[in-house]
Amino acid sequence: MDRLKVLLQYALPKRLLTTFAGRIASAKSGAATTRLIRWFVGKYNVDMKEAADPQLSSYKSFNEFFTRPLRAGARPLADASFICPVDGAISQFGAIDDGHIVQAKGHRFTTVELVGGDPALASQFRGGSFANLYLSPKDYHRIHMPCAGRLMRMIYVPGELFSVSPTTARGVPNLFARNERVVCVFDAGEFGELVMVLVGATIVGSMETVWHGVVNPTRPKQVVEWTYDDQNIVLEKGTEMGRFLLGSTVIMLFQHGIVEFNGDWAPEQSVRLGERMGDCPI
Repeated sequence: MDRLKVLLQYALPKRLLTTFAGRIASAKSGAATTRLIRWFVGKYNVDMKEAADPQLSSYKSFNEFFTRPLRAGARPLADASFICPVDGAISQFGAIDDGHIVQAKGHRFTTVELVGGDPALASQFRGGSFANLYLSPKDYHRIHMPCAGRLMRMIYVPGELFSVSPTTARGVPNLFARNERVVCVFDAGEFGELVMVLVGATIVGSMETVWHGVVNPTRPKQVVEWTYDDQNIVLEKGTEMGRFLLGSTVIMLFQHGIVEFNGDWAPEQSVRLGERMGDCPI
């Protein structure tokens, strides 16, 4: 059954489906929008008690509901060098082995591929560490900073729009390095350089960052880069850095010797924003 689900994705008109879903999600259709939200909350068991506004009828569009903020104090920040930046589940994490990242059992991809073909950027993470975190439909969909960082670059990399579910990660080679993605590069001070990659997927209408807004409104066919080293865009640990309009995956890259992951972490384990991700052993 899993193999069939994966094979179907190769045949589906993923870009057309994504465009259609984006239009539905952004529509302000009054009672129809509220019915859609109510259905979604029931199907995925979304905990609205954690939302800043738990009233379903107050959301004018599905996107507004999907990217809803949390109520104050819902996610306290752990006393750790690095906190978990999202609500979701751990796909994989560990060492970057010979420039490769584990996607799933039997599948790996390179850091060069992930960051859009920039060998100089990828080389900064030789012998470093990575963490892949998957956001399911029921999860909170804003992405926060695992530590403080100064924004240096942002790179939009065009690509496919496969689902990023665990089933697809097990079945589609190079999934995270072939899907559309936004690569954000930060100077994290004492923790060196940090990369956060927002990976697009089927029906992910768009990806946003707090400094740019929607990064991929027209989905250009070539790599696009923005540099910010002449600006002082600093985001503190725990502050929002971006969001998905429908669910996806975040991949983080750390330089060598910078992070020692939480000993309780394991693949497929659920995690929440603000929890201890790891500490710097140095």
